[in-house]
Amino acid sequence: MTIGDQAIIPAALHRLWKVFLAEGIVLVALGTAAILVPAIASLAVAIVLGWVFLLGGIVGLIAALVGRDGPGFWWAAVSALISIVAGFVLVGWPVGGAVSLTFVLTAFLIADGLVTILFALEHRRQLSQRWGWLTVNGVLDLVLAAIILLALPTSALWALGLIVGIDLVFGGWSLIAIALAARKATG
Repeated sequence: MTIGDQAIIPAALHRLWKVFLAEGIVLVALGTAAILVPAIASLAVAIVLGWVFLLGGIVGLIAALVGRDGPGFWWAAVSALISIVAGFVLVGWPVGGAVSLTFVLTAFLIADGLVTILFALEHRRQLSQRWGWLTVNGVLDLVLAAIILLALPTSALWALGLIVGIDLVFGGWSLIAIALAARKATG
């Protein structure tokens, strides 16, 4: 990073502080709702993801059929059918989907925790007052992943919604902290 780049980052953060603040507030609100009703949040996550897979698979199958003369038709068609089946399973049996998604969430929290910590370390030069919040968020992701692993399988239904809610609240608060620090930064 050059000296010129260092001047650009604080100016961009200062200019966009309201965007970070708005995103943080929305994440805190959604996270709070998920914490208050974790079983419903778990089922909602499974159902929404099911619809994403289902619709994505349908679009993928249509694209494969339209391009059936192209290379890789069978692979594209099989991939689309797998997505459609996964979508049907998640939408039709969201409790079973919540259990499976709990394992996926655990892997995500581990990866996201590590990346968030690295992101915080990158920002400590520009936001020396608030980079610690990002670090806390990353460490929290790693702790939540450990909690999920220790609580499975009995807590899979409520754990997914609760963990997503907690992560959203802390992620939202870290963005709010960054936004408030960026508001004060000179652009």
